[in-house]
Amino acid sequence: MTRIAVIGGTGYAGRHIVVEAVRRGHDVVAVSRKIPAERIEGATHIEGTILDVPGLLHELQGVDAIVTAIAPRGDMADAAVPGVLELAENLAGTGIRLGVIGGAGSSLSAPEGPRLMELDFPEEYLFEAQTGLDSLEGLRATPASVDWFLVHPAETFGAWNPGERTGAYRDGGQVVVRDADGVSNISGPDLGVAVVDEIESPQHRRENFTVGY
Repeated sequence: MTRIAVIGGTGYAGRHIVVEAVRRGHDVVAVSRKIPAERIEGATHIEGTILDVPGLLHELQGVDAIVTAIAPRGDMADAAVPGVLELAENLAGTGIRLGVIGGAGSSLSAPEGPRLMELDFPEEYLFEAQTGLDSLEGLRATPASVDWFLVHPAETFGAWNPGERTGAYRDGGQVVVRDADGVSNISGPDLGVAVVDEIESPQHRRENFTVGY
């Protein structure tokens, strides 16, 4: 059994990761600014924020993996990237694995590029895409002793397209995953499957990868 903490554990992506990890029998800590009225059965809920990395790490002593699933909005808009990178620096040499949920925009459209955000990408999502890219570039620059991975969900991922758990997905490396009709899609539950799979059986140490159907 692995002890896994999910920062942003009550958000859309984070909640599905927590649910999947609990489903598999892991010891799971869901971190959020406020304890939700509806808790996830089987998970421990604590208050915390990536705006206070030292305090957060004090609360998360004994974990084997930390996953950040933070939406860069509101007061987190300018704090998400510095928070993730401060967290990464503090995990150097600890053996604690760091997972980061990025966005589809910073994944590649083809093996040689360009990135999705450099194509006909919705303007309202460009800031979040840039945040994902900044996180990725910052993680690549961390010391080799930081064991991280970054996951790019498919393009049509979000609460507006929840889908169901199939337990299956494809790993596209750094290239966005599309089906035979050119659709890039993954459900919230199956993103959770992909993240917990990577924690249980690491395939991408210090790498980013895409997931979809």
